[in-house]
Amino acid sequence: MVIPLKANEVVIKAGDSTYFTDSEKICGKLILTNQRIYFKSANGHTEKFDQEIMPADILEVIFFNVKKFLPNGLNVVLKSGEERKFSLKKRNEIGAMINKMY
Repeated sequence: MVIPLKANEVVIKAGDSTYFTDSEKICGKLILTNQRIYFKSANGHTEKFDQEIMPADILEVIFFNVKKFLPNGLNVVLKSGEERKFSLKKRNEIGAMINKMY
């Protein structure tokens, strides 16, 4: 899985993730770079579900539990009011990195 990087952009962390929409769970990779957060879907719905989140657009990052006992949910709230919910391993580490970005 390859994403086009911008000038002077470096991948800091990448890992398997699930993006939650209102009606679907989309498997893919969450990629954290020094300039943005990118979600790349793995199921062929690239035009519809690939996400790019710029640090300037982030209002806050909220942790949540998936299925009550799995502490691996990460909710990125945007200044526009939209929420992007992901499930991933090492949520605390990635959440801390995102908090340092904005």
